[in-house]
Amino acid sequence: MDDNERTERIPQAADSQETDLPDLYEAASAVARRVLESSQEIAGTTYCKGVQIAELTKWAKANGFWIASTDLLGEFSDRGSENEVYVSSSGTIMFKLNDFRYSDDNLSAFFDRLEAHNHYFPDCGYQLIGFAENHDGKTCAVLAQPFIVAEREATDEEIKEELQLLGFTSELNGEYFTNGVHDIFDALPNNVLMGIDGRLYFIDTIIYKSATDTLQTYKSLSPRYK
Repeated sequence: MDDNERTERIPQAADSQETDLPDLYEAASAVARRVLESSQEIAGTTYCKGVQIAELTKWAKANGFWIASTDLLGEFSDRGSENEVYVSSSGTIMFKLNDFRYSDDNLSAFFDRLEAHNHYFPDCGYQLIGFAENHDGKTCAVLAQPFIVAEREATDEEIKEELQLLGFTSELNGEYFTNGVHDIFDALPNNVLMGIDGRLYFIDTIIYKSATDTLQTYKSLSPRYK
């Protein structure tokens, strides 16, 4: 199968909520981890995100996981702080081109975040379907997420109550939420929807493994604080 055939098939598979790439997450994560370990061994540093992204770009193109044109994803919808968003032709899938902005100095946080999001919020989970360039020419992970038919945005109180049910407590007056394992940031009304089924959907939050410096890491990377 050549790259063009693979490129054509990736959005179609995600649109039907099926995929022939069940191990893409593990494979891409392994590439990023291998670069990190090599950099640490040679330079003794974890500041290697740029090298990881460059290697992932080469790897994706060589293995048919590169989406050459965003036109294949559907219609451009929006641009957020980290995601370029497209709606599939069927209107059932959102494709997000994530530019790794919140992964700090290496991509480990990005892959950890995907796994954590899908654990806590499976009804609006992410599927990694490939890699592509966004309008700024940056390599991005292409994530597929179910399109949520919403009645409205959730309120702050609804968000707090739902996260409490999941075992999270509010910190610094709702600045973030933690359960001691993960810290959730950006759980704001515009990122959490009230579905027409009366359920909350956390479509776009930032999740880090709990540590003493996650708040400062988030603030250093978020446009909200710049």
